[in-house]
Amino acid sequence: MDAVRVALLREVLAGTEWVAATRRFAGTLRGAVTPHGGGLLLVGSAEYEPWHLAAHLDDEAAWSGLPELSPTLVRHRVPGGAPAHLAVGLGRLAAAGRGETLLVVTPEQPGAGLLERVHDARRNGATVLALDGGDRDLHALAHDALAAPPGPPEGTDGAPSDLDLDTVQHLVSAAAGENSLPAPRGHRRFRDRLARLADGLTAPPPPRW
Repeated sequence: MDAVRVALLREVLAGTEWVAATRRFAGTLRGAVTPHGGGLLLVGSAEYEPWHLAAHLDDEAAWSGLPELSPTLVRHRVPGGAPAHLAVGLGRLAAAGRGETLLVVTPEQPGAGLLERVHDARRNGATVLALDGGDRDLHALAHDALAAPPGPPEGTDGAPSDLDLDTVQHLVSAAAGENSLPAPRGHRRFRDRLARLADGLTAPPPPRW
């Protein structure tokens, strides 16, 4: 989903809480990683791998000039021959501690094993964020959490048929990059980004994830 589609989606959702909610959560994410120079770990459940969000955050990190937003994708299963940036296993969570941020993204229950690892990371000083379907145990461990709605927002005429977790992830990643643009150079940065978006609309980016 490119910036134009994100803008259109925000217009559709203008009468709901979701534009403000995703921007607020994005601000929490950005505020957690920037003071420490990064250290963002992104993990899903055993059945759901948030590689799409990893790619979008990586793009936003480059576009906004905030390398701290570029995440390390932590995987439950690492296939043989995976490139280095896709070969980080769950053991990485054991080393998570102060100054690092752990973002858990899953539409389903995270499972007892992952919850235990998240608990250990928080106990060791890591900031824990959750973007999920509303799991109470995960939210109890998180410093901040945002639950995706089970369906379209009520009272939204013309809203998307399914405002699911994937759509919420697009809104959060886009807001994380936008909110970082410095005001004094805003016009130039905005023109630069428009040029990059124009290129992106006419040719797909090279696969990295």
